[in-house]
Amino acid sequence: MADQYAVIGNPIGHTKSPLIHGLFAEASGQDMSYVAIEGPTQPPEGFAEAVRAFIDAGGKGMNVTAPFKLQAFSMADECSERARLAGAVNAMKFEHGRIIAENFDGVGLVRDIEVNLAQPMAGKRVLMLGSGGAVRGALLPFIAAGPRELVLANRDVSKVKALVNEVAADVSLVACGYAELEKMGQFDLVVNATSASLTGDLPPVPSTVFSTTGAAYELAYGKRLTPFLRLARVAGVPVIADGVGMLVEQAAEAFAWWRGVRPQTRAVIDRLTVPLD
Repeated sequence: MADQYAVIGNPIGHTKSPLIHGLFAEASGQDMSYVAIEGPTQPPEGFAEAVRAFIDAGGKGMNVTAPFKLQAFSMADECSERARLAGAVNAMKFEHGRIIAENFDGVGLVRDIEVNLAQPMAGKRVLMLGSGGAVRGALLPFIAAGPRELVLANRDVSKVKALVNEVAADVSLVACGYAELEKMGQFDLVVNATSASLTGDLPPVPSTVFSTTGAAYELAYGKRLTPFLRLARVAGVPVIADGVGMLVEQAAEAFAWWRGVRPQTRAVIDRLTVPLD
């Protein structure tokens, strides 16, 4: 019987994870199945019961998506430092009766930016917009990439200041509001990790933050040219990208964590990419 894996979320009908992991398994010769599970949002213990049922049925590992990442974190017997800082989990594996948890979102994002887009962060000025789980999950991998300066901007400055205070960093780490960005000049990389693009909105970021030799990255994917990416394009940013590469790269990290084999990602990214027009 093939080893069993799954992704759990609610709603889950839009997920690309079964396709991605199916392509990975086929390419790497892994005997595994991967399905989507719509987890219950009620009663409150429904998510944990669904996870336990999957484990009892022989499940080896799970990806976790909204709205269950915080609940998965609370279930973990052991978690990585990345997951601890994020307070959220996007991958679990089940070994010897224990739930081991990870957060690969930030690792996948960094790999997409640095490898697929050829935009290394070392020595660069980097700006990240937002303060939610996506920012928390990306913070340690971004620091590890060695930027000269990493600025976190958010409407509620207290949230990003609290996050900065949680981290010991070897890079210049700054928290600020959007209004302060007017005086901070251009950044080599600007990442939109807010939820604005999901609703077709634009975070209040001035166009002066963009560089005509830099890059702009939108975590949302499949939305074509979002207001954030449109602003970046008008500002003359030569490299713009959405989050489809991050989606595939974080999946590859989880696959390698589970199976001990890291799959090639380029063909899968190309298959899922929606042109930004």
